[in-house]
Amino acid sequence: MVSRSSRISLLELSSADMLSFPQTPRPLPRVLTAPGIIPDVDSSGDLDVLSPNTRQKVILVANFLPLHAQKDPESGRWCFSFDEDSLYLQLKDGFSSNNDVVYVGSLKVEVDASEQEEVSQKLLEDFNCVPTFLPPDLQKKFYHGFCKQYLWTLFHYMLPICPDHGNGFDRMLWQAYVSANKIFADKVLEVINPEYDFVWVHDYHLMVLPTFLRKAFNRVKLGFFLHSPFPSSEIYRTLPVREEIMRALLNADLIGFHTYDYARHFLSCCSRLMGLVFESKRGHIGLEYFGRTVYIKILAVGIHMGQLESALNHPSSSMKAKEIQKQFKGKKLILGADDMDIFKGISLKLLAMERLLLQHEELRGKLVLVQIINPARTTGKDVQEAKRETYMTTRKINEDFGFPGYEPIILIDRKVPTYEKTAYYALAECCIVNAVRDGMNLVPYKYTVCRQGTPKMDEALGIASASCHASTLVVSEFIGCSPSLSGAIKVNPWDIDAVANALYLAIMMPDLEKQLRHEKHFRYISTHDVAYWSRAFVQDLDRACKDHYSKRCWGLGFGLGFRVISLSPSFRKLSIDHIVSAYRRTNRRAIFLDYDGTVVPQASIVKTPSPEVISVLNNLCDDPKNTVFIVSGRGKDSLNEWFAQCENLGIAAEHGYFIRWSRTSNWETNPIATDFDWKRIATPVMRSYTETTDGSNIEAKESALVWHHQDADPDFGTCQAKELLDHLESVLANEPVVVKRGQHIVEVKPQGVTKGLVAEKVLSTMISNGKQPDFVMCIGDDRSDEDMFESISSIANESCLPAAPEIFACTVGQKPSKARYYLDDTVDVVKLLQGLATASVIKPRRSSEFQVSFQDTA
Repeated sequence: MVSRSSRISLLELSSADMLSFPQTPRPLPRVLTAPGIIPDVDSSGDLDVLSPNTRQKVILVANFLPLHAQKDPESGRWCFSFDEDSLYLQLKDGFSSNNDVVYVGSLKVEVDASEQEEVSQKLLEDFNCVPTFLPPDLQKKFYHGFCKQYLWTLFHYMLPICPDHGNGFDRMLWQAYVSANKIFADKVLEVINPEYDFVWVHDYHLMVLPTFLRKAFNRVKLGFFLHSPFPSSEIYRTLPVREEIMRALLNADLIGFHTYDYARHFLSCCSRLMGLVFESKRGHIGLEYFGRTVYIKILAVGIHMGQLESALNHPSSSMKAKEIQKQFKGKKLILGADDMDIFKGISLKLLAMERLLLQHEELRGKLVLVQIINPARTTGKDVQEAKRETYMTTRKINEDFGFPGYEPIILIDRKVPTYEKTAYYALAECCIVNAVRDGMNLVPYKYTVCRQGTPKMDEALGIASASCHASTLVVSEFIGCSPSLSGAIKVNPWDIDAVANALYLAIMMPDLEKQLRHEKHFRYISTHDVAYWSRAFVQDLDRACKDHYSKRCWGLGFGLGFRVISLSPSFRKLSIDHIVSAYRRTNRRAIFLDYDGTVVPQASIVKTPSPEVISVLNNLCDDPKNTVFIVSGRGKDSLNEWFAQCENLGIAAEHGYFIRWSRTSNWETNPIATDFDWKRIATPVMRSYTETTDGSNIEAKESALVWHHQDADPDFGTCQAKELLDHLESVLANEPVVVKRGQHIVEVKPQGVTKGLVAEKVLSTMISNGKQPDFVMCIGDDRSDEDMFESISSIANESCLPAAPEIFACTVGQKPSKARYYLDDTVDVVKLLQGLATASVIKPRRSSEFQVSFQDTA
């Protein structure tokens, strides 16, 4: 890896304007991160303090660099120029002028190994580009193999159910995909300054790249944007490496999608595959993942207004527009512009045109569909079949409805220059995008802007300067831009009749309605351009990374299973040696233990305590210096049966509504809760949700009602739990109860009954009995245990105590908590208890003595 000093000196680059077309005229706020001393550096090494002259960079990583490359056959020298149509070049407009932009990606041409070093130097110096130079065989397997033949088709909902419909999963191609992503990561590491720079990774080609970057720098500021659809969980779950890709994406700080549907599918996969639950935090969707919050961004990409306006004003566009206007004089023009692939629905569009001409004879000779076919991005049997079908359908329609001087469908099957496309856009009465599945598709945006025109284009077409502009759009429901175009006519591309009717409606629409729809679209498109999109993403990325240096981070896992644990500096794993040391030097100890998820695994089918747990609890209880309580939400009968062998163990059941100080003592009830009439209201409500939610059930306790949905469908169960919570809160608003959501549950219980009150009662009893605790330990795993953590801290710190006890509040699992310590799982909890039991002074005591000492002070 290149050294830190080399990386910094390598990119002290100028920020010259790289675009020949005008930038979007809008003030751009500066995106900054807070500078300062870094308290806890990454495992990769010490971080230097940047010099004041060092500029923050945004590193854009995509499969291909935004460059044209050509080798002069005579001189043998390489010539490079920026690709002004590239989105990755255009989005630079959204960044602050104080940022340098560095591009990492592959060239679209093969460069001989002997020339790669020279070309790399030239691209870095002249274009701020870092080429990856994948070996040809790897490039073929990575891009044409795994990306285009497998991932791309799967993400567009085509399953490889047979050889004629997509390629099946190939482990060798997957390994090539991972290897290529690793090469991209290595190139990023050569130019990054991790505590200041942002890295923005683009699209499905590089979905495992975040893992490599996060492993190198735990606090790298990393965003990812997916430009394709993200399929529903039923489709995505067929991917054999589904979890590897999900974990890699979750190593980003911010993950972007074009539409809510794509984000929803991703979140559903997170829930079903990873057990993660998302929350909306002040309008931002976040996933808690090992102490990190991974944010989700939903914003459709825009177009570059400056480039389109420049193209419209170009003399070639005006000349071409006049030519087209003359060619189609007296006819209405419908325009389609699509890549040649199986998902663009070109044949379906042609069939809809055929149906339109069949149903409306008066349109024959007056209506023309011009279909621009962009060159296919990949070759394959499916593309060739789609092309053959397109030509056959076109020939048939032209033969059936055409006549000398008129062809209803005109195919333009070649690379069409920008000036010619803008001319067609400017003249078309209607634009149709009929894709059966597409990530975004910016054709409707470009069409709308070109229909708005410019003074030069209006003059060329003979349009008065004061005239209102109009446009009509027919768009598929299954493309990413559809939600943002509320004035477009939305169609199901598979419904030929509906598409034909939509085309007729668009053509015959009154002029005023066309103008109003056009104005609505143009207002949105012009304010949500590519600069707005890129600026919004980087600002959200900055927000997502603001806590990076306020937490302690360390890596965990191997390979693509790597992830970063991010925790508060005061939140650390509870060391057995540390707590045993404190345990040995104290004499009056209070120990509170949750049950499910703490001493017994949450997911375990067998809920009874193991002999190992019973043994260690008995050892702890037999030490006269200890007061040990199991504090659980479970019913008293179950707990009484399970812990019948523990004579001196205290039990608090149903979150403390019932308390028993030892096996021989009676159960005490919370005097606050005496009215249970609310159960007559809550039970029918819960029963109705149980009947409509397969896998759910009701647990009726003496003091509470609990609705469980752990075995229900994750998405539906969560949705129903939210609805049930609102429903119960509404109908029980005037009752003395609280309604709470927990881990896969909704619970209704009396007010004033919490685990925190159990801890307060036990500790207060010890204090009033003259046995002020000098050691308090509490271990739990869910929200209800947070009350105990808070209570033991507040009581232990009361000024009436002669000395503050040693407090060990410990949660199970690494997650945000009021506890200061954590243990990884129930295995760790049992090991810790065994360590304490080994350090105990075992001196059997009579339960009557234990009981009397508390009853006398109760």
